[in-house]
Amino acid sequence: MSQKVELDDVDRKLLRALSEDARASGSALAAAVGVSESTVSLRLRRLRTSGVIRGFSVDIDTAAVGIPLQALISIRLAKHDRAEIDAFTAAAPRFPGVVRMYHMAGADDYLLHIVAAGTEEVQSFVLDYLTRYPAVAHTRTNLIYRVQDGADWIGTLGQE
Repeated sequence: MSQKVELDDVDRKLLRALSEDARASGSALAAAVGVSESTVSLRLRRLRTSGVIRGFSVDIDTAAVGIPLQALISIRLAKHDRAEIDAFTAAAPRFPGVVRMYHMAGADDYLLHIVAAGTEEVQSFVLDYLTRYPAVAHTRTNLIYRVQDGADWIGTLGQE
């Protein structure tokens, strides 16, 4: 588990600016935050080293590359045998189309975010990849109509 990192207003402003444009230059970040480029560089290094910034990624419009459908698949396990859980946890993120996997508490054990070319591909995904695991007792598929980012959640960082 990660250790909590104390953030000040400069850190929060820097994270907000990066969330809007992760490719922003040091000078653009410095101007947005109101500090020097050297301060931005030091802050970024500290935020990466402490694990606050885990990496930088690209947001791909899957529809633009011919994969227009997204789905969330809830998975409930029949039993919680360590070996079967470990096997599923290791394999599922590598299934074709998996964007992200969440291991959760509650009624369902896992949530998979997948992309697919169509509903037939989603059906095949469930049948070919999920139901072959004896530990999987139930799946529920929800199609995603639209994805929108949340409002300014970064402003709540470091607030008590």
